[in-house]
Amino acid sequence: MTMLSVRGITRRFGGLVAVSDVSFDVYEGTILAIIGPNGAGKSTAFNLLTGFDRPDAGTVEFEGLPLRGLKPHRITRRGIARTFQDAQLFDEMSVLDNVLVGTHVWTKTGFLGAALHLPGVSREERLAREQALHLLRLVSLEDLADSLAGDVPHGQRRLVEIARALATRPRLLLLDEPAAGLNSAETRQLADTLRRIRDTGVTIVIVEHDMGLVMEISDQVIVLNEGRKIAEGPPRIIQKDPAVIEAYLGGDDADA
Repeated sequence: MTMLSVRGITRRFGGLVAVSDVSFDVYEGTILAIIGPNGAGKSTAFNLLTGFDRPDAGTVEFEGLPLRGLKPHRITRRGIARTFQDAQLFDEMSVLDNVLVGTHVWTKTGFLGAALHLPGVSREERLAREQALHLLRLVSLEDLADSLAGDVPHGQRRLVEIARALATRPRLLLLDEPAAGLNSAETRQLADTLRRIRDTGVTIVIVEHDMGLVMEISDQVIVLNEGRKIAEGPPRIIQKDPAVIEAYLGGDDADA
């Protein structure tokens, strides 16, 4: 079943066409990777999908409903969450509290209700805390729940941000280069975590440079080069595609 349908999205910045007539589908229960050399348009495409930028042409539909014109927080409420290339955490807050921030998308009492201790607030706070702890267990960080986010190593900061995104209760999770800066052990942990997340029913789209990770976890791969889609298919096919080998896997930017 198609969860996300992207048709002909195009984004221009002056005379530069960052994304040109790109179309693809994301199917429920899968992991789709978007790859390509630096400047291929990957992050721009991500921003177009999540409301941080708007396409000059084309459409994006999530579960049959258009996303065009919606602000990022509205898209999050629709059921799409994302992370960023640089983990954006509140360093002076605990890891648990950082994850709890994500639950505010679905909690209803708000600041005033909490301040006045209105009926239902305690129950909602308890449920939010339980979910946050569950998500920390899912990403294997439950032992760091009370640690300050600013004291957490880089690789685990990535996992905290993923847990916080999951706290919004998404059906589709978009990850922007989650393996950037990770060592091999941390990358293996990330791969295991993403498979566990997928197995809970969350569909994943990942922009990533780490080809080992991409080929290991992805069901489908899309390759962008100079803003255009040049290939699409399962990892074993993409690995052998001559256009991909020339543009990315075998080029100077393969490890960029």
